Amino acid sequence: MALNREERAAFLAEPHVAALAVDAGAGRAPLTVPIWYQYEPDGIVWILTGLNSRKYELIGAAGRFSLMVDRVEPTVRYVSVEGPVIHTAPATREELHEMSARYLPAEHVDAYVDFAWKEHGAQVVVRMRPERWLSSDLGTGVPEE
Repeated sequence: MALNREERAAFLAEPHVAALAVDAGAGRAPLTVPIWYQYEPDGIVWILTGLNSRKYELIGAAGRFSLMVDRVEPTVRYVSVEGPVIHTAPATREELHEMSARYLPAEHVDAYVDFAWKEHGAQVVVRMRPERWLSSDLGTGVPEE
C-alpha cells in the first residue's frame, strides 16, 4: 500500500541510510551508492559528498538524482524520491555535525566531525527538491491478533 504524504515525510525523517542513484552516462548503468541524507520539514533532501567525488561530478552533469530509503522491520517499507538539484554549496562544519548527529551515537559525534573535517577533504552540500515519489508498506502478511 502506498504511503500518504505524512507517512512518507515521517519515514524520511528517520535516520535510514539511502541508496543514491545518478546517471553515469552513455553505456553505463546508474551509479548507485549508500549515503547519509537529511530530510527537512519543507520536503527538501540534502546530502554531503566530496567536492572531488565521482558522485558530485555525475550529479553536476545530470542536474538531478534519486534516493531510495528502505527498511525490513517491522514491515518492509520504502520511499524513493527523484528530483532536480536546487542548490549546492560548500559544506559547513555545522552541517557535518548535523548529519553526523543523525546517524551516530551522541558520544561519538564530536570526534567523528573532527576527524572527517580534517581528513575527508572539501565537502559540498547538495540539496534536491523531490518531484517524483514512490512508496509502499508491504505489511507483514500476517494478520494481527
